[in-house]
Amino acid sequence: MIYEKIQTKSALHKLAKKRLPYDWDLNIYRGCIHQCQYCYALYSHQYMETDESFFNKVYAKENIAEILDKELSAPKWKGEIVNIGGVTDSYQECEADFQIMRDVLKVFIKHKNPLIISTKSDLILRDIDLISELAKHTYVNIAATITTADENIRKLIEPRAKPTKDRFRVLAEFSKTKASTGLHMMPILPFITDTRENIEEIFRQGKNANVTYVLTGTLNLVGHTKQNYLNFIKNNFPSLYPKYLELYRDWQVKKEYNSRVYPMIHELKMKYGLNSSYMKPIKEKLGNKGQGRLF
Repeated sequence: MIYEKIQTKSALHKLAKKRLPYDWDLNIYRGCIHQCQYCYALYSHQYMETDESFFNKVYAKENIAEILDKELSAPKWKGEIVNIGGVTDSYQECEADFQIMRDVLKVFIKHKNPLIISTKSDLILRDIDLISELAKHTYVNIAATITTADENIRKLIEPRAKPTKDRFRVLAEFSKTKASTGLHMMPILPFITDTRENIEEIFRQGKNANVTYVLTGTLNLVGHTKQNYLNFIKNNFPSLYPKYLELYRDWQVKKEYNSRVYPMIHELKMKYGLNSSYMKPIKEKLGNKGQGRLF
């Protein structure tokens, strides 16, 4: 594994898509060691002029807190929601040494700026003091991506991410703070993690962790991700390979598949009393006072 410190010229990235509750993304690393086979961010290393793969080399933006402070201090900044972890996990293993997130969180506290953090790591519990402090003043959401309750499957599809039980512990601990918590069962992998038993177990544990909401989404295969994921299926689930070729004629799963899976998901959400909306805590904390785009 190779790590390299770099200087960045900007911290916040404006998103083009308008289907999310935020317009801005922040990533303190480029590259990720989790090795999730369905990772959609594989493309990002092409801009670094490197032969190293996304999973084997991580760039750490060591000056990002300083740059972020300047951007949040700009007169044109309107205190909008910022999402951390949209491309790469800010709490991957190397963060234990670099500790960039603590400086970043202090900047958010200084500006009382609303924040969303998505992670697959329990290292985020190191910073529960700072995150709890920010949540006293503005909207904060901690989201954990959890795809399977089966550790054997998890080790195949996310070999270097933290175990599922550790991610549920993150959600349970943050549910005791003023932050909202999200269980993101995304992506759902056809024929692998889409069984009723797996989905129900994840929802049951989500209920026990007192999550604020649950989001689900089926696998999309775009660009580099499609080749990487289909190679993974061919090598590890060869009997499923023809099924995937049939199911994914393009980058989206066939509509017939969703029409079978989502009614079951809805039924199980109702069974465990799980909310699908992340908007209530946003509106409670931010209202409609110009704090970003509210849907």
